[in-house]
Amino acid sequence: MGKSFLLGMMSLLVLCGCSPSGADRQADRITVGFSQVGAESEWRTANTASVRAALEAPGFNLKFSDAQQKQENQIKALRSFIAQRVDVIAFSPVVESGWETVLREAKAARIPVVLTDRAVKVSDDSLYATFIGSDFVEEGRKAARWLLQDSEGKPGPMRVVELQGTVGSAPAIDRMKGFHEIIDADPRFRIVRSQSGDFTRAKGKEVMEAFLKAEDGKIDVLFAHNDDMAIGAIQAIEEAGLKPGQDIRIVSIDGVRGAFEAMKAGKLNATVECNPLFGPRLAELVRDVHAGKPVPKRVVVEEGVFVASQAAAELPKRKY
Repeated sequence: MGKSFLLGMMSLLVLCGCSPSGADRQADRITVGFSQVGAESEWRTANTASVRAALEAPGFNLKFSDAQQKQENQIKALRSFIAQRVDVIAFSPVVESGWETVLREAKAARIPVVLTDRAVKVSDDSLYATFIGSDFVEEGRKAARWLLQDSEGKPGPMRVVELQGTVGSAPAIDRMKGFHEIIDADPRFRIVRSQSGDFTRAKGKEVMEAFLKAEDGKIDVLFAHNDDMAIGAIQAIEEAGLKPGQDIRIVSIDGVRGAFEAMKAGKLNATVECNPLFGPRLAELVRDVHAGKPVPKRVVVEEGVFVASQAAAELPKRKY
């Protein structure tokens, strides 16, 4: 019996020796430093939830930072990630420019960088491994194409106002570019006002109030760079005694639930989808980048265009 007990104990020790310790399991995880722009919209909230769920899954150790829409906060976060020697840095840049120095610091530390949602302007594109997100220029084009289709047979002039996103940000720059590329070629349309609403409902309402006052209510179309600004503008339009979606046609971008609710109520005419739920695909890219595998330089997510007549059927399906 003593011999059997001894053999049993030896077997147990061997098994224990072969099992990874908590420290070893921790070492097997990929540590990711992720810096988010902020929480300025429904879209951003959904994007953060998708990214966090994917990068807090087994196999990852997430260090998360909220930049509160300030580039200086984001640069500090990236430098903190570098100092902590994370395996991969991922971030959604507040604006396009001003990243060259900190990205060179990450490259010198041999920490690969993945851009999410928004791109950067740098002299050397080897400073980041890949980008995952939307084609913002094409989103602007889609909004313009919808407007052209909805305006078939309508004579000009049609007075258009534009609520821009955050000044200097990639979606604001690119959505404007795509929209103007098409609309400017049609002489029926005249963009009479264009100003930043900073991607927020409150600012969208404030700027739309100013537009309505400056144009004496004589506005035919509103193009908003995101749904949240459009929803704020709808409130301003209603308070001015006008009917959004009828007196002023409205097209915006993102495809959040609030936009579908507004379309169902007849207050928003169309929304161009910008899919925020790319957390799982980001996690795949992070794994590949960490493993040194080749990845595409640009990964574009799939998106559609939705109009008011589709809202009631689509609303229950929306995940954000």
